Amino acid sequence: MSDDLPDILAGPMLRRAMPQRLVMWLIASRPIELQLTLSADDLSQHHDLESATTRLAVGHHAHLHLIDLPLGDALPRDVRIAYDLAYRVNAAGGVNEEGKGTGWCSMRDWGEALCYDGEPLPTLVLRSRYDNLLHGSCRKPHHASPDGLVRADRWLSERHADSAARPAALLMTGDQIYADDVAGPMLAAIHALIARLGLYDECLEGTEIASGSELYARDETYYHRDDLLPAIRSTEALREKFFGGVRKPIFTTASAENHLITFAELLAMYLLVWSPTPWRLIEVEIPQLAAEEQDRYRAEQRHIDAFVAGLPNVARLFAHLPTLMIFDDHDVTDDWNLSAAWEAAVYEHPFSRRIVGNALIAYLLCQGWGNDPDGLAEPLAASREWLDSASHDGRLDCETHNRLVTHLLGFTGWGYTLDSTPRLVVLDTRTRRWRSERRRHHPSGLMDWEALSEFQQELLEEPSVIIVSPAPIFGVKLIEGIQRVFTWFGKPLLVDAENWMAHPGAAHTMLNILRHSRTPQRYVILSGDVHYSFVYAITIRQHRNSPRMWQITSSGLKNTFPDTLLDWFDRLNRWLYAPWSPLNWLTKRRRMAVDPYYPERASKGERLWNRAGIGQVLLDDQGAPREVTQLGADDCDTRFSESRS
Repeated sequence: MSDDLPDILAGPMLRRAMPQRLVMWLIASRPIELQLTLSADDLSQHHDLESATTRLAVGHHAHLHLIDLPLGDALPRDVRIAYDLAYRVNAAGGVNEEGKGTGWCSMRDWGEALCYDGEPLPTLVLRSRYDNLLHGSCRKPHHASPDGLVRADRWLSERHADSAARPAALLMTGDQIYADDVAGPMLAAIHALIARLGLYDECLEGTEIASGSELYARDETYYHRDDLLPAIRSTEALREKFFGGVRKPIFTTASAENHLITFAELLAMYLLVWSPTPWRLIEVEIPQLAAEEQDRYRAEQRHIDAFVAGLPNVARLFAHLPTLMIFDDHDVTDDWNLSAAWEAAVYEHPFSRRIVGNALIAYLLCQGWGNDPDGLAEPLAASREWLDSASHDGRLDCETHNRLVTHLLGFTGWGYTLDSTPRLVVLDTRTRRWRSERRRHHPSGLMDWEALSEFQQELLEEPSVIIVSPAPIFGVKLIEGIQRVFTWFGKPLLVDAENWMAHPGAAHTMLNILRHSRTPQRYVILSGDVHYSFVYAITIRQHRNSPRMWQITSSGLKNTFPDTLLDWFDRLNRWLYAPWSPLNWLTKRRRMAVDPYYPERASKGERLWNRAGIGQVLLDDQGAPREVTQLGADDCDTRFSESRS
């Protein structure tokens, strides 16, 4: 029954925010009418959102509300603007069962938890320059570390009243969810939420499991999904090349035991990692498990409980900061499109093809659309046609589903650009790969020649630019060297050999773009992916008018690298790739001078910082970084500097 469900399940989340356009995301338990009031000194605007809202039913009691509001009168920049997203309580008129009126329910009533202390409403600031940014990636709910987004909210709570101190945006640069690495308690919560909200069911093909509802009831649902995933049986030669002759699931993640499969599971995951409300609606029962699995479940439960405790802070942060995103592999599955062989194995099997397609649909609706509503209008319309195909009992049409998956797998518009100052260019490094056709098991380039050419066009004649590349363009040479060795032996999957230098064509094209005379003189490259943080300053050797580049990597929001292993990598990298080392001449960026920044309070010479948190970058008037800080999730902040402290 939906009578006792709250009207708002998650949101509002601010997405793109510009003087003449506001984009927001929200999920409600029923279709609701919305109106928006904006107020500040000398500003009072009231907007009916009926024509600005796209409503998509994703379940019997779950309705996406995608709000895209054009503004005739431009909003002021660099001032705090309070907003009230109100909804009609009961459109039928009269009084509802609780005796409440049927007028409009203000955020003063339903959104108090989204406001900072002493504030009646949430606020936003439209910064005139993108000179203050928060950025991070890799947020795994059951990791032992605290949550960097919770830290960001605590940090903002101390500064929210100062418009000059507010970041222009929160950039989430990959792995916003871990669809391929899910804790048992999280999967149990996902299934409880699917049932509570009546999220739509789907047919499944290429497997003996007929539907999502049948999947949820299987004994293998918990900690044994790797047994359910498709395996390569037909092509002996491909199996030999791709997996060394060992029968292995197509999905190459080492943590596939609870891999998300259906669209409903993925949608529920987004709700459960972004909002505290869904957790209050469900009672999660421990499934029947073997003794060893019970121990694992209980250990994971402690981390999930701590994660859930921080979600009110996360929801409040999303309500105050414009938030932009881009996928990396774990938003879909580990090693997503790593090589031509991987793609052939996955997309030629209907079950694995559907799993990837479902993750892309969920990404479109929960992440992608809010980045670029215009560029994603066509896939959104196709998704709406599919969701409208749901039968009375909540089963989605299989043929329409397959058409949508095919459409999204061929879609090339996931990257986007903001005409901010400096310009912000967000790269899709997952779906437009430069495939190695002759050595199909070798890593593909992160972008193909056509995508890189389009990227170059976005840079021409700009004085400075901010680039979001989920994987660092300038990474740690030793780690890239190890990945290169494993690739040479035909085992790139063992070391996640995905870096910009792994594919000669993509590497040389990117480096040529960065040093082109008509492209910017200052690049700030924001990245994540690697589960540690570092900063490099890069120039071109023996180049009088060399552009200046800064590789700034912040990872993870809730993830870290194994401490001892990273310490050894850091130390060996300093020894083997010192400025005088001849090994530098074996790298593709030998014409580049790469100078590290040093994290304060680090041990002598340490350059790689291994602590969960979120990065903050402050830029000067020319678009160069003047301050780079890692805001530790444990409240220990670390500044990076050009000289040893």
